[in-house]
Amino acid sequence: MDYLDFILAAQKLGEPRGIPSICSAHLFVLKATFRHGLAQNTPVLVEATCNQVNQFGGYTGMTPADFVTYVHGIAAQANYPLDRLILGGDHLGPNVWQNEPTASAMQKSVKMVQAYVRAGFTKIHLDASMSLSDDPPGGLPPELIAKRTAQLAKAAEEAAPDKNRLRYVIGTEVPVPGGAFVGQETEGMHITLPEDVEQTIGMTRRFFNEQGLEAAWQRVMAVVVQPGVEFGDDFVLEFHPDLASSLSKYIEAEPHLIYEAHSTDYQTRQSLHNMVRGHFAILKVGPALTFSLREAVFALANIEKELFQADQCSNLPQVLNDAALRRPEYWMKYYRGTSEEQAFKRKYSLSDRIRYYWSDPMVQKAFGHLLNNFGNTPLPLTLLSQYLPGQYAHIRGGCLQNNAHDILMDRVMDVLEDYENACSIQ
Repeated sequence: MDYLDFILAAQKLGEPRGIPSICSAHLFVLKATFRHGLAQNTPVLVEATCNQVNQFGGYTGMTPADFVTYVHGIAAQANYPLDRLILGGDHLGPNVWQNEPTASAMQKSVKMVQAYVRAGFTKIHLDASMSLSDDPPGGLPPELIAKRTAQLAKAAEEAAPDKNRLRYVIGTEVPVPGGAFVGQETEGMHITLPEDVEQTIGMTRRFFNEQGLEAAWQRVMAVVVQPGVEFGDDFVLEFHPDLASSLSKYIEAEPHLIYEAHSTDYQTRQSLHNMVRGHFAILKVGPALTFSLREAVFALANIEKELFQADQCSNLPQVLNDAALRRPEYWMKYYRGTSEEQAFKRKYSLSDRIRYYWSDPMVQKAFGHLLNNFGNTPLPLTLLSQYLPGQYAHIRGGCLQNNAHDILMDRVMDVLEDYENACSIQ
């Protein structure tokens, strides 16, 4: 049985099982993910998003096949068994091509979905909710979203080496891939109504059937909804199970469906527990992982300044900021305010849009410089206590090796531990 099927079956038996969906291409995040999965003996779900990875390279420069090779290589280095790795595609649809007319945008979307499934992705979130250049003003009618979703599903079925391995996710009740625009984080925020879920399921099923995709519909396992969670530059909207109780109750009557929740970053461990208990069993997380890594990197950069001469330091925080200034398209429309306020957000915003710049060649060079400065030499415990107290405690407790590489991994694994704790049977 596929592990996603196991989660679905467990949920329907009243067992609060779930799985975190790791939405990051960062090397250290993925290394930490596989190290954690190996230690916990748990399956790992890694997802790529349409604007991150597509047939034209996305912002990572990787096609779906490239991404699979990249992730498999990291898993192999960690000795993580590939048969326990699940690869997912997120928001697969025309989001990247919203400025194009329907014909070209959907044609490219079809090619992208097919590239994903041919490369070995098996968990496929189909999202055709965005308006295209020749669509009428205003939001798309639900019927059109469902029709385009079925079109993408048909393309996936036709291209898949083994269609029976595909598991589909439908629906969208979240900001567009890449995060909400300024002011959108809470404006219009609402918990999905059960009647809206019912409409999404019913219409999508109808168009699947019209496309002759009855068998594929049986492999639709989850619906994306908004359970009332979100985060912005400096706030987190916590999950409140009482406010989402009717939504949780509704899905119990659907024998083959659970919920997928996006933007679960920065939720407390208890909130994640409550989400899994409420049938939000697939928990997307990304920025919280790179934010935690960024915190550790900046802390190491502070330690570096204490131990090395100025001309020997990597200056990695400044190099990251310089890269963001050279290519502002990933943060400019999200971070408003004065130049000083924008500079602060580039470093410290919970949205963590600095994550888009880790692959920059100059950043990579500075990151390598930082790690080479420390090598495998133990860091002074006094400085770890000052800048990385959590990792200092882990080292003192004998749970962590005292070197820069493992300290960075441990910081990411702290976040993963919250998700693993929430997703296990309680």
